[in-house]
Amino acid sequence: MWRSCHRLRDWGRRLLSRPPGGPAASLGPGPGPLSPARAYVPPAERKRFYQNVSITQGEGGFEINLDHRKLKTPQAKLFTVPSEALAIAVATEWDSQKDTIKSYTMHLTTLCNTSLDNPTRRDKAQLIRAAMKFLDTDTVCYRVEEPETLVELQKNEWDPIVEWAEKRYGVEIGSSTSILGPRIPARTREVLASHLASYNLWALQGIEFLVTQLKSLVLALGLLDLHLTVEQAVLLSRLEEEYQIQKWGNVEWAHDYELQELRARTAAGALFVHLCSESSTVRHKLLQA
Repeated sequence: MWRSCHRLRDWGRRLLSRPPGGPAASLGPGPGPLSPARAYVPPAERKRFYQNVSITQGEGGFEINLDHRKLKTPQAKLFTVPSEALAIAVATEWDSQKDTIKSYTMHLTTLCNTSLDNPTRRDKAQLIRAAMKFLDTDTVCYRVEEPETLVELQKNEWDPIVEWAEKRYGVEIGSSTSILGPRIPARTREVLASHLASYNLWALQGIEFLVTQLKSLVLALGLLDLHLTVEQAVLLSRLEEEYQIQKWGNVEWAHDYELQELRARTAAGALFVHLCSESSTVRHKLLQA
């Protein structure tokens, strides 16, 4: 195990020492378990081509302007969002880019593009089903039988959030050590699906994204209901991994990068859902040309 950790650490150091823009594949094939680390290689960046970012209100909603050019989606649709608060948040992402545009850091923009282009052509019912699927494999519902210290940790950290969800929605969820997971009652599925149906199509795109990041519908609901903070939700979703890191140590740079990225994506997903559910406008624009 330690030899594998050292190999991964050395591989990561070689990756970080390469000149910018060098293809990760040129490092040569590594052991099978190392391949996921290639996800840490940032995508290609492009030079910032605009000076000012502003928002304007059009017939279909709020638009983002890069100098005097209107922002478009990947499918060349006019980038229009339903609330001024969301428009300000997206404009802030674009305004915060420095010499180069790091699109992989612009999670709100990506979520808006997905909602506008809807490349998979999914409706509300399909998005709800996609989010509900995670209930069958919910992170906080799967428990280990050993070691005793991890069993106790899961009980102490995960039981309260499951109990909160059960009380909050008047349902039964439970937990299990079986590989098949707990048996979720049909009524629980109906109640939670009905709750998700109260969100609009844009917010549901954000909810599915959030559930996917946390691998947990229960944690996503706790975060959206402001019962959990982003930091709490992320740590609860990574409880077993954090336990192993405390026991065996971590791969320097990789663990911190992954944790910060997950926090950023989770925070963006939660903010996106709240801003898509916000109908009011902001009196004073924060960004002006």
